[in-house]
Amino acid sequence: MMRILLVQTLSMEEASPERVYPIGIVRLAERLVDHGHIVSLLDMNMAGDPFGSLKDRLLDFQPELVGVSLRNIDPLGNRTNSLIPPFVVTVRMVAALSAQAWIVAGGTGFSLFPERVMQELPEIDYGIAGEAESSFPALVFSLGNQPRRKGSPLDGRPGSRLIPPSIEPDFGRRPPPARRLLDPSPYQGINGYVPSVGIESKRGCPYRCVYCVYPGLQGSRLRCRAPASVVDEMETLEKEFSVSRFHFTDPVLNIPDDHLEEICREILRRKLKVRWSGFIREDHLNEKNVILFEKAGCECFFLSADGLCQEALDILDKGLSESHVLRAASLCAASDVVCVYHFMVNVPGETQKTVSKGMSFLDRLYDLHGNKKNLGTIVLNNIRILPGTAMEKIARRQGVIGPDTDLLYPVYYNPKPFDTLRYQMQTRHLQQNVFMWHEVKG
Repeated sequence: MMRILLVQTLSMEEASPERVYPIGIVRLAERLVDHGHIVSLLDMNMAGDPFGSLKDRLLDFQPELVGVSLRNIDPLGNRTNSLIPPFVVTVRMVAALSAQAWIVAGGTGFSLFPERVMQELPEIDYGIAGEAESSFPALVFSLGNQPRRKGSPLDGRPGSRLIPPSIEPDFGRRPPPARRLLDPSPYQGINGYVPSVGIESKRGCPYRCVYCVYPGLQGSRLRCRAPASVVDEMETLEKEFSVSRFHFTDPVLNIPDDHLEEICREILRRKLKVRWSGFIREDHLNEKNVILFEKAGCECFFLSADGLCQEALDILDKGLSESHVLRAASLCAASDVVCVYHFMVNVPGETQKTVSKGMSFLDRLYDLHGNKKNLGTIVLNNIRILPGTAMEKIARRQGVIGPDTDLLYPVYYNPKPFDTLRYQMQTRHLQQNVFMWHEVKG
């Protein structure tokens, strides 16, 4: 038995009001408790003084092992701030105040750069890349049978301080996370963008969008939970913690066909009064399921076609057509559900023709939503270049990044001559939005 502190490190900019309930460390905590360990949880994002709270917990709890989770490497959204500096300080504070404790790093952000982060932070004893529900308890068991030796390889095997990526094949059969280990109630009502309490209905993504890391992190095979189990989790959160608003964390919520539909039918069968949102794939929407989703509590359709014209959709390898996107937009615009669109700007192959087509596409979306005014916003981003993606290869081939470019810190694909296109697009979007709400004809 070990005393284990699991820390959700800072995953947002200091000024951001957005908070995300840390499902990952709660799932790990449950597995560790089942193995007889004493576990404490700390989400630094919820503390008024994050580092003061970390210090107090380390001194009070006296952990034998500290797991540090790096969820995000930077805030994205075209910003150039990095979340690596506060992560580095977190690890070094743990090392300074709990010198005898093992330090194990993991999380989505860590899994993108595991070797690099561990090279930069020798204070980390072990790193776990990818999903950790099985590998972390196994590592803890191994460490419980040996004295702590700084930087020692696991079981004497050179290079084994990094546990390689793994996929939990039976994720779909696992029970919901034990929320009693970290009360979700304080997370309610503090976000403006999406609800802070997330639910996983599946893992994995079969698509190969050129910029995306989900297939690498979760695999391409869909591992779905039983719809009844998903709704059990929602019902428990509502009854035990009075949490009734959720965001599904799935890479794509409405695949495979009928999975989300069955979740919705189960919500309706139980007459649950819940609200939810998630990222929806355009070519899997139809009139029937849009009506069902709305009836079952969907409060926001997040649509991430990313390409503003067919050329962009093709280069991003979205597997979508403009007609798919416009048909989905038409269906959503006819509902009473808020819609949020995400698009990439200045994608590879951008020309003046595609710029003009993109501007016209924005106008068409506003035309569709003009009647009910249910367009929440349009998010316009440059592409964050991440390691192991097809986007990285494109950027290197074009000379946008070189062999020495450090992708650990924010690097966006935004070459000339369209490096200011995002601002032009944002101006067009803002004008359309303001004119729509104030009923001004452009």
